[in-house]
Amino acid sequence: NGIIGNIYSMGLALQALMATGEFYAPRQWDCAQAFAAVSRHDYRLPMAIAQVLPPLVGRSYLDVAGLACATKMSPKLQPSLSPKLQPSLSPKLADIEVHYTITNTLQGTPFSYTTTVQVPAGSVLLRVLQAAQEKDPDIFSFQTEQTSWGPMVVSIHGLAANENRRTYWQYLSGGVPLQKGVGTYEPQNGEHIQAVFSTY
Repeated sequence: NGIIGNIYSMGLALQALMATGEFYAPRQWDCAQAFAAVSRHDYRLPMAIAQVLPPLVGRSYLDVAGLACATKMSPKLQPSLSPKLQPSLSPKLADIEVHYTITNTLQGTPFSYTTTVQVPAGSVLLRVLQAAQEKDPDIFSFQTEQTSWGPMVVSIHGLAANENRRTYWQYLSGGVPLQKGVGTYEPQNGEHIQAVFSTY
């Protein structure tokens, strides 16, 4: 479907395709598929946006060396708040029900716990984790670290990911790994999310 890696690696992938296109053209696969995949996605993370914007304006980070910066800023470029970006009051969204399971068969004593929580429609996965922790903190406690790509879960139920052991918490829906992080993925009503302690 035009995606190289996952949706968050697409910004750099598009830049690479643009920068190297002249060296291996003609080719059967082209940038149009990748641009179509990017245009269908709603990017919200600043890091992802910073990597996708250059190819969308026909440039890559390699072009920075040749840019001539103007000494004065045009008054037309002064920031302004678009009407679409102004805050608005919206009616309260209905709650959805999400099933959440944490599983470990990799290290220490194996465990598998499931709970069902209700969160407002449109909530991100992190809100589901928080609701599960509020419901049963002894089982569904978790810790996150802030990264440039958003919050990353580093520990669940006291079991921490470890770079030396190459372990991490992987999130799946219907047995398929999620392509977004806990800070951007929005579960649907009735969806079953699994957090599985995994290795790479």
